[in-house]
Amino acid sequence: MDPRYRADLLWGAIGALSFLVLLQGYHLVGGTFVGVGPMAGVAAAVFVVSAVATHVLRPHLPRWNKGT
Repeated sequence: MDPRYRADLLWGAIGALSFLVLLQGYHLVGGTFVGVGPMAGVAAAVFVVSAVATHVLRPHLPRWNKGT
C-alpha cells in the first residue's frame, strides 16, 4: 500500500477514535446514551470525512508535500 494512502487511513482512524473518546467523556459526565448503532454510524462518518479531508488537503500543505 502506498504510504500516502496509509497515512490518510491512519488520520481517519485518529479522527474516529477521537470522536469515540469525546463521546465516552460525554457519557461519563451524565449525558444520555444514544445507542451503539448511532455511535458506530457517526464514528464511521468521521473516519471517512477525516481520511478524505487528509487526502484532499495534503497537496495544499507545503510541509506534507515534501517528497511527493
